[in-house]
Amino acid sequence: MLLYWALGLFLAGALGGAVMATRSFRGQEIPWLLAAGHGVLVASGLVLLIAAVILGTASGILKIALGILIVAALGGFYLLSFQVRQEPHPRQLIIIHALLAVTGVLLLLWTLLQQPPSVL
Repeated sequence: MLLYWALGLFLAGALGGAVMATRSFRGQEIPWLLAAGHGVLVASGLVLLIAAVILGTASGILKIALGILIVAALGGFYLLSFQVRQEPHPRQLIIIHALLAVTGVLLLLWTLLQQPPSVL
């Protein structure tokens, strides 16, 4: 069950991420509330995913998804530093961050579709 909640949080956070990326590419300011909401949602999903990996017998694909999402989170923290400094976000980093996050979430989804977990 934890994995389903994690997936839902990641998908909800992705909506905010898409809005932020669009605003950044248009040269518009990214509202703090949107950035904070995105961060809280995806960080919560990451915590649930970590808990699921620790508590259950995680497949290799799920562990790879977790690793990719941790790298995406580190990129997100770096992007947050631009928000704090009120500087433009590097477009290349936004794209890399998004591609990593999407890859990790797709691997999580793949895991859930292959064999739905009974407890987690």
